[in-house]
Amino acid sequence: MNATICILAAGKGTRMRSALPKVLHPLAGKPLISHVLDTASQFSDDAPIVVFGHAGDLLKTTLRDRNIRWVEQREQLGTGHAMAQVLPALDPQHLALILFGDVPLISQETLRALLQAAQASGFALLTAVLAEPTGYGRIIRDGTGKILKIVEHKDATPAERTVQEINTGIMVIKGEYLHRWLPQLANTNAQGEYYLTDCVERAVAENIKVAGVLANNEAEITGVNDRVQLASLERTYQRTQAEALMRSGVSLADPARIDVRGSLRCDADSFIDVNCVFEGEVKLGEGVHIGPNCVIRNAELSAGVEVLANSLIEGATIGPGARIGPFARIRPETVLDAGVHVGNFVEIKKSHLGEHSKANHLAYVGDAEIGRNVNVGAGTITCNYDGAAKHKTVIEDDVFIGSDTQLVAPVTIGRGATIGAGTTVTDNVEPERLVISRVRQKSVAGWQRPQKKKPD
Repeated sequence: MNATICILAAGKGTRMRSALPKVLHPLAGKPLISHVLDTASQFSDDAPIVVFGHAGDLLKTTLRDRNIRWVEQREQLGTGHAMAQVLPALDPQHLALILFGDVPLISQETLRALLQAAQASGFALLTAVLAEPTGYGRIIRDGTGKILKIVEHKDATPAERTVQEINTGIMVIKGEYLHRWLPQLANTNAQGEYYLTDCVERAVAENIKVAGVLANNEAEITGVNDRVQLASLERTYQRTQAEALMRSGVSLADPARIDVRGSLRCDADSFIDVNCVFEGEVKLGEGVHIGPNCVIRNAELSAGVEVLANSLIEGATIGPGARIGPFARIRPETVLDAGVHVGNFVEIKKSHLGEHSKANHLAYVGDAEIGRNVNVGAGTITCNYDGAAKHKTVIEDDVFIGSDTQLVAPVTIGRGATIGAGTTVTDNVEPERLVISRVRQKSVAGWQRPQKKKPD
């Protein structure tokens, strides 16, 4: 069922009131057009064709990692004119699957059905029945149900406007037909544009059957014209993600207050509290508990992990039974082994903490290798940056780091050592040693605190 993917994305999107092209506005964390490209990708072995116009350089830059054939529409003179620009790149023997860059929720199931319906005659339309069809082109059929034509709303008669079956604009047409019909299109209509939908009448005139496929739901054929519609589709998308998670065995405190901006895979009996955001590729193991207001990005959390409120985890791997937060930040390239505790206002960056090690309060651990059963006291800092380069701190098993300690990297703390509170460690520490470096406490009798001079 191989087809040439053609995505129309040349519109300015004036109603978005934005310098950003409409198709680049994000839904669920990625541009609208990226949703369309991802959905259509399985139906063609060739690079898709994207018709661009407004802010084409920005569009190309944003999608530079994708293999795309770019076609420019310098003047926006309608969908027929847009497809006419594609003709030099369109094989007459291929089916063209025509999509829109601002209709992001079209499903693979629907496109598969549309392509299947086009196999017989080489022409199939995706239609929908709407309770309020104002603004859409109407599907006009004869008494037998045969599609005769599509009439745009502004060109429709009062009787035609009562028709509730509408054209979604998404269609499949054999390249041969487009090569024959597009040069014949006229713009004698209320919009003064060349309508791709006029190809229906051309097909009828040549006795070519136009198949109609009804969309599964209204959301998948809804386009984005302004930020209100974008927000509405965002909630529709997120509700779909939430329902899929719950059906897979995940409990959500409130399905209306979760955002999945990528891929979230969860094992059974995980729980997600309100206002959590998941970005990129995230995997939650069995029985993971995520507290409210957390952001988790490109991370894997093993079974039994507990993430307390207001924590951020990014690019990390968290072992079984670990506990994070509240108000913790776990930065990229961090690995926390089983049973690790990272508490409130602790930041971990590019570090590995061994089993059952703890940093429970107000600490910064960066570029560190920490063994098992290590206690990192409140206020501890690994001083990993000298202003030019990063350096590593190594803390071996069973080390106790007292509060308010500075570990000036590169430095190694030997197994079982104890670092007294308030110590600045600049040299390696041998195993089982106690290290203290602090000014001896003094008690000065009769001390008078300086006073501010009173104004005259």
